[in-house]
Amino acid sequence: FSGLFVAHLLLEPVLPSAVAMAEALPEIQVTPMDKAAAEKDKGISSWGEWGSEVRKFDWQWSGTEEAYILEGEATITPTGKYASCKEVTIKAGDFCVFPGGMTCIWNVTKPISKHYNYP
Repeated sequence: FSGLFVAHLLLEPVLPSAVAMAEALPEIQVTPMDKAAAEKDKGISSWGEWGSEVRKFDWQWSGTEEAYILEGEATITPTGKYASCKEVTIKAGDFCVFPGGMTCIWNVTKPISKHYNYP
């Protein structure tokens, strides 16, 4: 057989790996901030207030939340598609930004109180 053999190559798009996609997810941001500075820069006293006793619960943010921690402490562990994001411990004096849509477990280790805002 004398002929030309032609190979057809099917090129498929290369998709980013699940790990690369997970790394692109936003992290919880925690910045220590004096309460007076938080009031001056953010106007936290006009925000809603929320608190919790010591307990553990699942949570998902419906939108991006800004919060200023007034007292207490909690460890927040991202779950689900956010499981590769960093676990954080928040405490009095922290200004936090929680990404909208993130799922997590809150472990409140000291009764906590915060001002919060959905900008």
